[in-house]
Amino acid sequence: MKIGVVVEHFDPQRGGLEQWSWQFVHALRERGHQVWVISKTFCLQTARLGISCCQVPAGLSRLGFAQVVEHQLRQLDLDIIHDTGAGWYCDVFQPHWGSWLALTEQKLLLLPRWLRPWKRMLIRYLPRYREICRLLAKQYRSDGRVFLALSSQAARDFQHFHGVPPDKIRVVYNGVDIRRFHPENRGRWRQDIRRQFHLNEETLVVLIIAHNFRLKGVPTVIKAVRRLASRGVPIHLLVVGGRRSGANHNSNVRAGGKGLVSFVGPVEDTAPYYAAADLYVHPTLYDTFSLVVLEAMASGLPVITSRFNGVQELLHSGREGYVLEDPLDVEELVGKIEICCDQKLREQMSEAARQLAEQHPFDKNVEQILQIYQEVFQSKRLTQASSLAVNQSAYAEARDSGSGSLARLLPF
Repeated sequence: MKIGVVVEHFDPQRGGLEQWSWQFVHALRERGHQVWVISKTFCLQTARLGISCCQVPAGLSRLGFAQVVEHQLRQLDLDIIHDTGAGWYCDVFQPHWGSWLALTEQKLLLLPRWLRPWKRMLIRYLPRYREICRLLAKQYRSDGRVFLALSSQAARDFQHFHGVPPDKIRVVYNGVDIRRFHPENRGRWRQDIRRQFHLNEETLVVLIIAHNFRLKGVPTVIKAVRRLASRGVPIHLLVVGGRRSGANHNSNVRAGGKGLVSFVGPVEDTAPYYAAADLYVHPTLYDTFSLVVLEAMASGLPVITSRFNGVQELLHSGREGYVLEDPLDVEELVGKIEICCDQKLREQMSEAARQLAEQHPFDKNVEQILQIYQEVFQSKRLTQASSLAVNQSAYAEARDSGSGSLARLLPF
């Protein structure tokens, strides 16, 4: 099958979507499919994948990018076009961050309650908001495309905010590389990483991996760690990720928790940090299905996340970890971390978390999407065949109705 994949940046180091796209394209190639990737940027390792790259010029607006992508795709003879949320010309639309309108609404929770209605009203007049709304109108149009949702939460957002018919939505949970992320990694990396940060085995090491600190709840985790430390709990927080070193420094100053929080910054491989940690915490305000939570469970870590994370649909609170009702409630998070201070309980949760992750391997994710590709491809062929039959019938009818007149005009 000839498959086109649209992703804004094809670089696994940039974030969850980019890492997933890299793994997915690699899996498609391993299965013998021809793949074209349309993107703004490509990492240096792309050449070894054996794919065709179509680079979109830098500096374009969102609408400009989508227009150029459509133009490039129309030049290619593809069976399936899979867009991960950047363009609008596709057969399968899978915005990994979910609904932008739902995300915008959730971000309002970061503001004081009295300010939210004013902010909600004012953003409608911003040029950026209007541009994105024009883009969304084309991304969510009803033209036969299938919408892939990473969770039922995302599916509901598609219906509520964009009017997508339920029969056009398919829910496919993310998958994780259960060989790369494994509890056995502790023997390989745990001691080295903990020594790097001067942490002994008695210290409860909490981990969060995020780029957007405020949205994913890093400030909340820092406050919770500070409160627990003030109660005598031996605890340390590792914050992996972030886009600007200055942001890390400022957050450290605000936390006032020197010695309690280590800002690691972006890393090429997160597996060693899962191995070093005892607990993964992700009190996000909005995630369609957080891949890092699934990676943490595959690594054998109990997890604490929020009800606004699609991955919570898989969790059994109290078994693999806990689901927070309010991701901004520091004391609620403190209470859940305190429970997880019990080592025997963590060991039980660790086993349960790994078992749950094993039910969602990355290969399963790929196969489910390929089944949807087949469904879409067959539907396209039937539509094309039906259209061809209608055109042939119309041509035959026109030919027959005009045959008498045509015969009178012929000289023989």
